[in-house]
Amino acid sequence: MTPRCVTGDALTAQDVYDIWKIRDAVFAVEQQVDEEDVDGRDLLATTTHLWFEDADGPTSYLRVYVADDGVRHIGRVCTRKDQRGKGLSGQLMSEVTRLWGDGELQLNAQAYLERWYESFGYARAGDDYHEAGILHTPMSRTPSTAR
Repeated sequence: MTPRCVTGDALTAQDVYDIWKIRDAVFAVEQQVDEEDVDGRDLLATTTHLWFEDADGPTSYLRVYVADDGVRHIGRVCTRKDQRGKGLSGQLMSEVTRLWGDGELQLNAQAYLERWYESFGYARAGDDYHEAGILHTPMSRTPSTAR
């Protein structure tokens, strides 16, 4: 199964709606994050959205954006509740590694997922902190840490 992979400047209105729908369901409803999800990065040409979908929309999703420092950041990793346990997010993470694994990748993991991200070659890159009321762990992956 190959995920859809679309840059922010090529998203259709339907894509944007579907992406925000899954992110809203997971982050706002399930995790009760009360901070705004829209951060100005989604529609940029330097942001890439990857997702699997079925007739009900995205089943698993993440985005990768290039920060001002030139480093790619992974975020908004989520899977629809009825699709969990199928390895979909892992497949998306593997696709990110295939596409950009020859450079540095950073993410801010929800702390309980630190070991899961380690399985993809990420290592802790700082102290835990709270963001949106959830404990997070900064993590980084370089070709040398992934070995």
